[in-house]
Amino acid sequence: MQEPTRVGGASRTDQDAAQLRAQLAIAAADIGTFDWDLISGRLVWDDRLIALFGYRKDTFGEAIEAFNDRVHPDDLPRVTEALNTAIDECGDYDAVYRVVVPGAETRWVSARGRALPGPDGAAVRVIGVATDVTATLDGEARVTRVLEAMPAGFYQLDPDWRFTHVNAEAERLLQRSREDLLGEVIWEAFPAAVNSVFEDSYRAAVADGLPVAFDAHYPAPLDGWYEVRAWPTPEGLSVYFLEVTERHRALEQAERAARRLALLAQVSAELAGTLDVQAATARLPRIVVPALADFCVVTVIDDDGHPRDVGSWHVDPGSRAVLDHYTEVRLDAMPLTAPVARALYSDEPVSFRAEDVTQLLPVGRARELISVLAPGSEVALPLRARGRTLGLLTLFYAGGHEPTDEDVAVAQDVADRAGLALDNARLFGQQQQMAEGLQRSLLTEPPEPDHAEIVVRYLPAAEAARVGGDWYDAFLQPNGSTMLVIGDVVGHDTAAAAAMGQVRSLLRGIAAYSDAPPGEVLRGLDAAMAVLQLDTIATAAVARFEQTDDERERGVTRMIWANAGHLPPLALHPDGSVAVLADWKADLLLGVDSGTVRSDSVVTLDRGATVLLYTDGLIERRDSDLDTGLDRLRAALTELADRPLQELCDELIERLVEGKPDDDVALVAVRLHPQDRPRPPEAGPNRVPDVVPDDPATP
Repeated sequence: MQEPTRVGGASRTDQDAAQLRAQLAIAAADIGTFDWDLISGRLVWDDRLIALFGYRKDTFGEAIEAFNDRVHPDDLPRVTEALNTAIDECGDYDAVYRVVVPGAETRWVSARGRALPGPDGAAVRVIGVATDVTATLDGEARVTRVLEAMPAGFYQLDPDWRFTHVNAEAERLLQRSREDLLGEVIWEAFPAAVNSVFEDSYRAAVADGLPVAFDAHYPAPLDGWYEVRAWPTPEGLSVYFLEVTERHRALEQAERAARRLALLAQVSAELAGTLDVQAATARLPRIVVPALADFCVVTVIDDDGHPRDVGSWHVDPGSRAVLDHYTEVRLDAMPLTAPVARALYSDEPVSFRAEDVTQLLPVGRARELISVLAPGSEVALPLRARGRTLGLLTLFYAGGHEPTDEDVAVAQDVADRAGLALDNARLFGQQQQMAEGLQRSLLTEPPEPDHAEIVVRYLPAAEAARVGGDWYDAFLQPNGSTMLVIGDVVGHDTAAAAAMGQVRSLLRGIAAYSDAPPGEVLRGLDAAMAVLQLDTIATAAVARFEQTDDERERGVTRMIWANAGHLPPLALHPDGSVAVLADWKADLLLGVDSGTVRSDSVVTLDRGATVLLYTDGLIERRDSDLDTGLDRLRAALTELADRPLQELCDELIERLVEGKPDDDVALVAVRLHPQDRPRPPEAGPNRVPDVVPDDPATP
C-alpha cells in the first residue's frame, strides 16, 4: 500500500478525515456554507444554503445579486453594510436577517463569516456559514408578544443587575420608558430599593437559585404596594410584579373595620357583663387606649347633676399617675367656657387644641399637670342616651397624632353605647327600687312573741327583676298562738309579686279572723282563691306554735303545721341534731282543687329548738337535685347550730347561694327560748305568756 502523502507534518489522509468530520458536523447542525470570491465575483453556496434561499442548482446564479434578491428589503441595507464593513476591515461578518422565498413564508437566517486578505492586505474572499433560525426567533417573538400583552409588569436583569428587558406594563408601573431603563443598574434607577425587602429578596433568589415572592411598598415617586415574584435564570433574574395598592388599602380598611367591631364588641361585653355599669364605664379608657387615642378620661354626671371624672388611662405607664392627679382637679378648675363644658351642654362632639384648654385654665395644679401631659389635641364626645347627656368621653392625642374622622366616629359609637348603658342602669335602678319597695311592703317585719325569736330573710334571684312570688309571714293569732308562713307563687316578675300579695293577704286575713289551725287556714285559702277567681298556683307551709300549762311546765311547745306542696320544715334540736319534720309527701298545691282536704301534723319541740321554713331557692341548683340541696342544708344547719339565730340565717344564705341565688330565696326561722313557770290566771291553754319583765331569757 502506498504511504500517505505528508503535508506540513500531517498526512493527506488526516486532512481528509478532519475535513470529513467538519462536513459531518455541519450537516448535523443543518448549516449551509458560502464562499464569495471578491476578485471574480463568483458566489458559491452548498446545497443546504441554495435550498434555504429557495433556489435550485440550475436557477442559482452564483452572484451576489442572487443573495440580494432574496433578502427582505427592510433588512438588505443593514446586511449590505455589515458585509462591506467586514470587507473593508478584513474582519468578521455577523448578521440576522429575513429571507423572502417566493410562494413560501418568510424565513429568518443567522449568518457568520470572515473576509480573507490577499497579498496586498485587501480582502479577496469572504467565507462563512448560515443557518435557519426561524423557529427560534418565532418562539422568541411569541414570548416577546406575550410579555408585551401581559397585564403585569415584567423585567429581566442580567448578572450585573442591569435591565435587559422591560415590557410595556412595567414601563407604566415604574413610570420610566424602556429606553431609559435598558442597560441601567436597578439599584441606581430605583435607589429606595437598596437595603429593602426588594434588594434582600432579589439577592437571596440569585444566591440560593430559588424563586422568591413577597409584597412590599415602594415609596414616592411610585408610592405603591406591589406583589412581586422573582426567579433566577441563566441570564440573570426575571421579575414579575403587580400593583396591589388598592387591594392593600381594601385589606387595611377591612382590618380597621374588624378592629373597630372588636373594640365595640369589647365595649358592649364590658358594659353588659356587670350590673355595676358605672364601674364598667370607668374601665372604658383601658379599652379605648391606644386603639383610638393616646390617653382618655371618662366623665359621668351624678344624680345631683354635677360632672365628675370616674376613669382614665394613658398609653404610657409612667404618665398614668399624672393623669390620675389631673382628673382629680381639672373639672373644678375648668371654666364654663371650656370646650369640655360646651360638649356637656351642646350634645355634640367638640374638637379643640390642647393649648386652648391650657390658656383657659387658671394658674394652678390643673394647668401644671396638663402641661406635663402635653397633649396636642383633644376631642370631647358626649355620652348620650334618650335625648340627654350623661357624661363625656374625652380623647387626648399627642403632638403629631391627629384623630381621623373614622376614629372620632368609632369613639362616638363607644360613647353612645356607654351612655345608653348608663341610662339603662339608672332606669333599672329606679325600677329595682320600686320593685323592692313593693316587695318589702308585702314582706313585713315579724312579731316579737315572748320567749321566742323570729328571723326572716328575703333574697331576690340574681338574674330576675328582684321581685317575685316567694314570701314569708309571721303573726299572732287572736288566741295568742304564733303563726309562721312560707310560700311560693309560680313566677319571677311583678305579676307573680302581685299574685303573691293577694295570696298572702288572704291567708293572713283568714288566720287572723278564724283562729283556725294551719290545715283549716289552707283549706279556707284554697276556697277563697277559687271564689275570687285568683288564677294562680302556689305552694305554702303554715306552722302554729302553742302550749298548754302542762307543756310549759315540761318546757316543751307543740308545733301544728300543714303543707300545701311545699318543702318540709327543718327542726334544729337543742342538742345540735337536725330533723326533717316530714318526708317529701305533701298535700296538693294551692289553686289546683279547692275541695282538697288539708291535714295537720303535730310535733313536740323542746325549748331551745329552732324551726326553719324556706323556699326552694335556698337549696335548688341547676347542677343538682333537691335531695342533694336538702342534704347540704342539713349539714350547714348542723355546723351552725351554736350560732345566734340572726347570724345562723345569714350564714345559711351565704353558704348555700353565695349571695347569687338562681331563684328567689325566702326563709323564716323561730327559736324557742326557755321560759318561766306559768303565773295563773294569765296563762291559758292556747296562750303564749306575756313578757316577764325580769326574765333574762326574754328575746
